[in-house]
Amino acid sequence: MHNIEPYFNWRNLYMAVEDERSPFFGREYSEVYFTDSIYDHYIHPQWDNIGSETLFLKILYADYDDRYAVIELMGEWNDTLHNDIMTLKRDIVNQLIDEGINKFILIGENVLNFHSSDDSYYEEWFEDIEDGWTVMLNFRDHVLNDFRDAGVDNYFINGGPLNDFEWGSFRPLQLFQRIEQLVERRFDPNYLIEE
Repeated sequence: MHNIEPYFNWRNLYMAVEDERSPFFGREYSEVYFTDSIYDHYIHPQWDNIGSETLFLKILYADYDDRYAVIELMGEWNDTLHNDIMTLKRDIVNQLIDEGINKFILIGENVLNFHSSDDSYYEEWFEDIEDGWTVMLNFRDHVLNDFRDAGVDNYFINGGPLNDFEWGSFRPLQLFQRIEQLVERRFDPNYLIEE
């Protein structure tokens, strides 16, 4: 797991540590020392520790004019033991919402498991972005099934083309526009996305 790095091809366009509006502004990283781990596996030092023992992330891009953020996740999303949704919502998402972000693209290729608890923080997130949305992009099938079984998938947009999306071939604005187009089509009664 220590070889899995956050996506780095947009670092010339955006770095959360240089963004005064980011929860990670001013954070320093080691390129050499591995300090965080998930269970007994060290993870790459570029992942951001959000105060969870099992869930780490990287804000890959935030655009305050178009009001979106792209966030890559890593590890195990565990609400049962660590209430990861509370930590994510209160310490990261709320700050971004306060800065005007209301559209979130969550990249979940490196989320290995999901363990549920209640849905209160999911509902709160959903209500706080009234005119926005949260998309789950490239989450593993068994993780999506666990979200569905817990009944919290209703607060996210996922499925269909969002499950196998070559997002790394886009620049941030292109990705956002493509995802927004898919979201709008999904809610257009005259358009059907094949599942």
